[in-house]
Amino acid sequence: MTKKLGRPAWQPAHPGEILREDILPALNLSVTAAAAHLGVSRQALHAVLSGRSSVSPEMAARIAKLFGSTPEFWLRLQMAHDLWRVERDLKDQLDQIVTLHAA
Repeated sequence: MTKKLGRPAWQPAHPGEILREDILPALNLSVTAAAAHLGVSRQALHAVLSGRSSVSPEMAARIAKLFGSTPEFWLRLQMAHDLWRVERDLKDQLDQIVTLHAA
């Protein structure tokens, strides 16, 4: 797939993957401990970490507070991941839509 609309040719990481692979191990946090700190169920956090659930604005706010970042950072990661997949999955349909320009 070629770069289009400023999107990378490769699939951006799901934010849960970044949490699972980088952040939790660096802080020596288990899923259970991280969920307790976040005030969410272990199952809810595991769904994000496995990529089965998206990072919602609420979860982004919780993650940002816990790890000293911003909710916008986590939502941008999720948006980049989601848009890449949608543009790939709908490529043929999107190619059929004509772009209109004002006169």
